[in-house]
Amino acid sequence: MLQIHEIQCQYESDIVVDKVSFHVNDGDICSLLGPSGCGKTTILRAIAGFQPLTHGQVILRDQCLSQPGKLVDPEQRNIGMVFQDYALFPHLSVKDNIRFGLRKQSSAQQNSTVKRLLELVQLEDIGHRYPHELSGGQQQRVALARALAPSPDLLLLDEPFSNLDAELRKRLSLEVRDILKELKISAILVTHDQQEAFAFSDQIGLLHGGQLQQWDTPFNLYHEPSNRTVADFIGEGCFIPGVIGGEANTISTELGTLIGNRAYHWPQGSPVEVLLRPDDIVLSELGGITATVEKKVFSGSATLYTLSLPTGSRVEALLPSHRDYAIKETVQITTEADHLIAFSREEVLHGAA
Repeated sequence: MLQIHEIQCQYESDIVVDKVSFHVNDGDICSLLGPSGCGKTTILRAIAGFQPLTHGQVILRDQCLSQPGKLVDPEQRNIGMVFQDYALFPHLSVKDNIRFGLRKQSSAQQNSTVKRLLELVQLEDIGHRYPHELSGGQQQRVALARALAPSPDLLLLDEPFSNLDAELRKRLSLEVRDILKELKISAILVTHDQQEAFAFSDQIGLLHGGQLQQWDTPFNLYHEPSNRTVADFIGEGCFIPGVIGGEANTISTELGTLIGNRAYHWPQGSPVEVLLRPDDIVLSELGGITATVEKKVFSGSATLYTLSLPTGSRVEALLPSHRDYAIKETVQITTEADHLIAFSREEVLHGAA
C-alpha cells in the first residue's frame, strides 16, 4: 500500500535521513522507533508531504507522491495526521473540529460521520464542548476522530501519547490500535518508547543516525536483532565473550557451552560476543555458575538483578520477586536461551555488525 524507496532528506548540507526503504501493507500498524534526532519525524513529514526528498520516492497506492523535483501537496495525499500537541482548533467545538475535514460532504453526511466517530472514540456525550474543557486523553481522542473523518488511506501519528500520564498513555494507545484495526486503516506511529511500539505495532522500523537498521516484527527485533546497534537499543541484556565451538551451533562461554538455534557461519575458534537477555538467565537447582548480586530493580511480580560473574563479566536476570536476594548475596545461575544471538568480536570492535 505504501512504498518508501531509498528516501533521503537533508537540511541545508546535513543529511538527516539516508537511503531509507520499507513498505506498509493494507491494515498494517507500524512504528518508527529510535532516539531523538535519528530521523523518524523527518520520515513522517516526508510521507505527509511537508519535507521534500533529495533522493528516492514515496509511493501510495501506486501513485508517486514525492521524489526529487516533485511534491504532491499534503492536502492532496489522503493521509491523516495526529500531532503531539493535538493541534485542535480552540474556537471550534468537538463536533466542529471533527467536521472540519468534511466540507465537501453534504450536511447530512457530515452529521452522520461526526456521530459515528464520536461513538467510536467514546465521546458522544461531549460533542458540544470546546478543547479547553477537555482532558488530555479526550483531546487526543478528538484529534484522532478528526484525522479519521475523511477516511484516509494512511494515518500518521507523531508521538501522540507523549503528553499523557503513563497509565493513560498505555490504555489509549491500545484503544487507538483497536480502532484502527476495526476500520482497517494503516498507520505509522513515531515514538521513542520501545514498550509502546511493541504493544502498538505489527511492524517496527528501528532508526539510528538517519539509517534504518531493521524493519521487522516486534518479536524478531527482540529475539533476532540484525546487528549490534539493534541489539544494544532493543530490550535489556548484556554481552559476554565466547568462542565458536566444534559444532556450528555451539558457543563456549564462561557460563558453559551454549547451544544456539542456528548454525553460525564463523569457523571454529572464532571470538564472538553473545547477547543474553534477562529472561535467558535462570536459577540453577543443581550446580551452575556462582554469581554475585550487584544491583536490583523491583517491579512487582519480578525483580531485575544485575549479577557479576567470577570473571568480572555482568549479566542481567529477571527473577520472580517472591524471593528477595540481597546486594552482595550469591546465587547459582544457568542459561536457557531459545534464541542465542552472537556477533563477531572483531566486527563489534570495528563498530560493525
